[in-house]
Amino acid sequence: MSAAGPEAPTVVIVGAGFGGLRAARALGRAPVRVILLDRHNYHLFQPLLYQVATAGLEPEGIARPVRAILRGQRNLEFRMAEVQGVDLDARTVRTDAGDVAYDHLVLALGGETNFYGVEGAARHGFGLKDVDDAVAIRNQVLRCFEEATLEADAARRRALLTFVVVGGGPTGVEMAGAFAELVRVVLVKDYPRLDLADVRILLLEASSRLLAAMPPRLSAAAADTLGAKHVEVCFGAAVEAYDGSTARLRGGETIPARTLVWAAGVRAAALAGTLGLRTGPQGRVAVTPTLQVPGHPEVFVIGDAAWVDDGGPPHPMMAPVALQMARAAARNIMLAVRGRPGEAFRFRDPGSLATIGRRAAVARVHGLSFTGFPAWVVWLVVHLVQLIGFRNKLVVLINWAWDYFFYDRAVRLITRR
Repeated sequence: MSAAGPEAPTVVIVGAGFGGLRAARALGRAPVRVILLDRHNYHLFQPLLYQVATAGLEPEGIARPVRAILRGQRNLEFRMAEVQGVDLDARTVRTDAGDVAYDHLVLALGGETNFYGVEGAARHGFGLKDVDDAVAIRNQVLRCFEEATLEADAARRRALLTFVVVGGGPTGVEMAGAFAELVRVVLVKDYPRLDLADVRILLLEASSRLLAAMPPRLSAAAADTLGAKHVEVCFGAAVEAYDGSTARLRGGETIPARTLVWAAGVRAAALAGTLGLRTGPQGRVAVTPTLQVPGHPEVFVIGDAAWVDDGGPPHPMMAPVALQMARAAARNIMLAVRGRPGEAFRFRDPGSLATIGRRAAVARVHGLSFTGFPAWVVWLVVHLVQLIGFRNKLVVLINWAWDYFFYDRAVRLITRR
């Protein structure tokens, strides 16, 4: 592999998530110069963030420096910078470290928590999109247990030990299951003076079933498994407000709880709405079937921030979509460099997985649906293989093995006030 020459077209990629990183790699042998921008210096494996939040993994186990990942790619330059905007006419990306000119631009902006304007949810609740979010949840849960041991008032103690998860998608299901196991397998040993009957874990879903993208049989299996783990699954439960101590539901019911984790929705990153481009569902940028911005064929949008405006439903905001879009965008850039038209993106659904704790999961893979231990094994293997870097795979495997054999979580640390 040789570095691109000085006259080679410059491809700027914004975002080092699943889509941005895959696009950069896919252009590794192309006759282009690649500049990858991200405000963090690491790539984060978001599907395992909930395990950081529930004290199962350290952040370093699911993150890896971008420079280490792409060290051998000679046509690539990484810059840690906060992107502030894009001048589409001048073909320039504005960052806090200066402007970056491009011939082709790939916007892999990712997503952020969508609180849907629910009063107080963004201010007092917890999202789960980055390392800081996960560590904040872990600190909050452990701090609530510490405060509960000192609280003499029974009602306040029960509120401290009530944990609400909003949203019955994969993140909400996995978070609720992990909470249940953390509390009833690990923390019950750390806090023997607390009455386990005071602990409540609630999963609130506004619709009539969990995991709406999966077959009904898997949705029912997930609800049954959570129930067996003492998670209270509540359907038709829409949160209207949260003030940090009480969640108010549509219909007037209130739930005293000091912890609320919002897993009910995702929207495109805020930057997508500042570009002056047409946006669609969830603030996603409208693109053609070739993933290009209408009127600006040199600009591609992929992943959570992209809405393929072809008359069909939006693609799921999931890693497999971002990875496939990244490969398609890289291929179309190489075609454009050769003066050829781009090819339409076609998503091939590999299926979906959700774990619900020890030896329990649901899976739909290539048209096959299964539950329980086999699904759990598939979930373990898939996530371990997808982790980037041998060290990360080893660290995560060791932590999983420790948890499985010793019924313990290794990272029960409150790291800030």
